[in-house]
Amino acid sequence: MLKYLGYFGVGIFIGILAALFGLGGGFLIVPTLNFLGVEIHHAVGTSSAAVVFTSLSSAIAYHRQRRIHYKVGLLIASTAVVGAYMGAWMTSFISSAQLKVIFGVALILVAVRIYRKKTAEPSEVRLEDVEVDYRLVPVGGFFAGIASGLLGVGGGIINVPFLTYLGLPIHYAVATSSFAIVFTATAGTLKHYALGNVEAQWLLLLVPGLIIGAQLGARMAKRIKAMSLKNGFAVVMALLALRMILKGLGYAVP
Repeated sequence: MLKYLGYFGVGIFIGILAALFGLGGGFLIVPTLNFLGVEIHHAVGTSSAAVVFTSLSSAIAYHRQRRIHYKVGLLIASTAVVGAYMGAWMTSFISSAQLKVIFGVALILVAVRIYRKKTAEPSEVRLEDVEVDYRLVPVGGFFAGIASGLLGVGGGIINVPFLTYLGLPIHYAVATSSFAIVFTATAGTLKHYALGNVEAQWLLLLVPGLIIGAQLGARMAKRIKAMSLKNGFAVVMALLALRMILKGLGYAVP
């Protein structure tokens, strides 16, 4: 019984972080499953399926808060799905280890830029008044998808910085990223399911906690100041980038 409560608690913790920063949660689910003895390909496939539930729960919570820019989210998802398949295909031709190092260094620089960037509170800017260059949105979604398929990272690590660059305040960027990840994670899950990489028993153990955690994370984000949320995202992003660099260099990091 304690073991199952432990899995439930892990799911809540991951769900909170996923919703709080719009990252989906795969960056924690994969190493957690791998640590518990799940083979890495099955860990990635099962994580992809779990992220569908996490991001959907987050998106529902952010919908209630009216913080999702649906047009931007759908545009990102439309090209991210294509990019994810291309990224997965490219793994046969490109060394992912070298790319992890290069991409990780680039993400650290982006994290520094986000940390230094000013952002507005949701109460200061109405979502309807945010001006976005819609021509650029599909481009960002495409590269987020490629990074997801090629490097095994969630689309949120690209989506959130890209959306803040386009002018969305951090709260709206996180919410819109959570919405977009529903579609990209679903596409990835269908592919992994066809390959036999999804283990349903682990979904049953983790998903209830992930769903509840995502709801809690979205509520927490609502109460956090934009500056604190932005800085927290930058720190998490830098840590993920550092992990990516170490893995690319061959270090056995979780």
